[in-house]
Amino acid sequence: MPKLNLVPRERRFNELFSRQGQLVSEALAELGGSLNDERSHHAVMRELEHRCDDVTHEIYNLTILMLAHSLDEIVDLAEETADKIDLYHVESITDAAKSMGRCLAQAGSQIASAADKLVDGKDLVEVLEDIHRLENEGDHITRQALQRLFETNHRTAADLIKWKDLYALLESTLDECESAAEIMESINIK
Repeated sequence: MPKLNLVPRERRFNELFSRQGQLVSEALAELGGSLNDERSHHAVMRELEHRCDDVTHEIYNLTILMLAHSLDEIVDLAEETADKIDLYHVESITDAAKSMGRCLAQAGSQIASAADKLVDGKDLVEVLEDIHRLENEGDHITRQALQRLFETNHRTAADLIKWKDLYALLESTLDECESAAEIMESINIK
């Protein structure tokens, strides 16, 4: 099972979380010092709290940017799949690819629903769970499709390469739907 990476890969997030960690350290050291001094350091604490708020707002804005990028990536992958179907001169679409298409269409509908629900967060969890279920279903369809692809003796080497690539693109598109759903969930939590 792949390990879930909860820390975004963008270096900017790392910088912001590092700054936030430093501010937490400074704030708690300041609080400890004020308790030790038996007097309030409220002015310093207020300044640290405002600085931490500023970093939090930057993280929030970057999360929104990540969501926009993820949604764009879904469309990019879908377009790339359509392009490859033309490029490879695919004449007949496999049943597995059609099933993936249905999963993707449902995931797209759920992404749109989730995006609408981001405003108030109402009923968002159920929609995000459905996207996750669809991604798992897509994984299952892809595994079976690849198994059939290599078991079928009448396929040419070119067909194997074409369909392996197309199945990978379809699965990546569905994976990106799940990534977008996870980002929406993190926005909803905030």
